Amino acid sequence: MANFDHDNVVPYKDSALDKKGQVAEMFNDISGKYDLLNRLLSGGIDLHWRKKALSHLKSIKPQNLLDVATGTADVAIMAHKQLKIPSIIGIDISDGMLDLGRKKIKSLGFENNITLHNGDSEAIKHPDNSFDAVTVAFGVRNFQQLEKGLSEILRVLKPGGKLMVLEFSRPKNALVKKVYDLYMKVITPKVGHLVSNNREAYAYLDESIRKFPEGQRFTDLMNQIGFHETYYKPLSFGICTIYCGSKKA
Repeated sequence: MANFDHDNVVPYKDSALDKKGQVAEMFNDISGKYDLLNRLLSGGIDLHWRKKALSHLKSIKPQNLLDVATGTADVAIMAHKQLKIPSIIGIDISDGMLDLGRKKIKSLGFENNITLHNGDSEAIKHPDNSFDAVTVAFGVRNFQQLEKGLSEILRVLKPGGKLMVLEFSRPKNALVKKVYDLYMKVITPKVGHLVSNNREAYAYLDESIRKFPEGQRFTDLMNQIGFHETYYKPLSFGICTIYCGSKKA
């Protein structure tokens, strides 16, 4: 498996834990403020990004879906509402995030449609060819081994199934990039520290975005792993990007 710069980006520089362990610890720590900070730092536009990304699965009419790095289950819940998918499984390595997700699912009465489990993207505990669709929203940056995680996703997709990845990226327009860099380097860590008391998590956010193989590099990796019909679509001046690819039928 190839190693990418992003694979070595970790939240806590002085921790003895590997990336996976640090990411789980980080999300357990900020889980109580995660949804609030998402809405606050994005101005609510992250909800629009998720809806737009899920629309790319509409044509295949999935009957079951795996949401990898589900967090507090925002995408899983939205997928059930928006696409009427009857069976959704969400996996994540953070029990703190999963606990909050389960509470949201219960409050909506979706327990018969959405289930959440502690699960690792690089060792998915489901048989080959299990899911019509797989989603990963703002989670591939946190994979310890990006190539291994994507390979596992391809394995559990059914032939003809589709992967949708939604991830942060860096704008290309010089003016937008200047504002974005200021926001990510200065404002985001300060707000993150103020609200969640965890500055490292939001400094990690910036570094992991900067070192992520975005755009064509990411779709090239998908092609190399075995996905086909891959494409990407930047959103909001390139601050976020949708990536899609299918498993050969």
